Amino acid sequence: MTRLLRTAILASVALSLAACGGGRERPKADLAASKVTTIGVNAYLWRAALDTISFMPLLQTDSNGGVIVTDWYVNPNLATERMKVTIAILDQDLRADALRVAAIRQVSRGGQWVDAPVEAATVQKLEDIILTRARDLRRAAIAGD
Repeated sequence: MTRLLRTAILASVALSLAACGGGRERPKADLAASKVTTIGVNAYLWRAALDTISFMPLLQTDSNGGVIVTDWYVNPNLATERMKVTIAILDQDLRADALRVAAIRQVSRGGQWVDAPVEAATVQKLEDIILTRARDLRRAAIAGD
């Protein structure tokens, strides 16, 4: 590498570093921004989803793909009904459209499990709980810095 090329590269790097704010720290809020994650999806949505369905047995979790699948859950107070939930986190941003929840419900009839409709309000409520929890986690992360 020629001396002139080496000098040009070093000057370019030095100018780039100087343009980064002269060593000033980034604002604390940026550290808890929605895209800060070591997994493939939004970390706040991921944690909130796991917290929300922690009472259900997990069948599959994929933090890089953003998928959580529960096994069948039978409510001890209603043994004739069971639910299975799939949660998909679609983005690294903390947004409502980055979350999809699907639920399957079955009821026991004559000793057999039969598919039954899930009320849309049930899925919507679950999404709302996860989103609220994710926002709370983000606020706590910002306040804790």
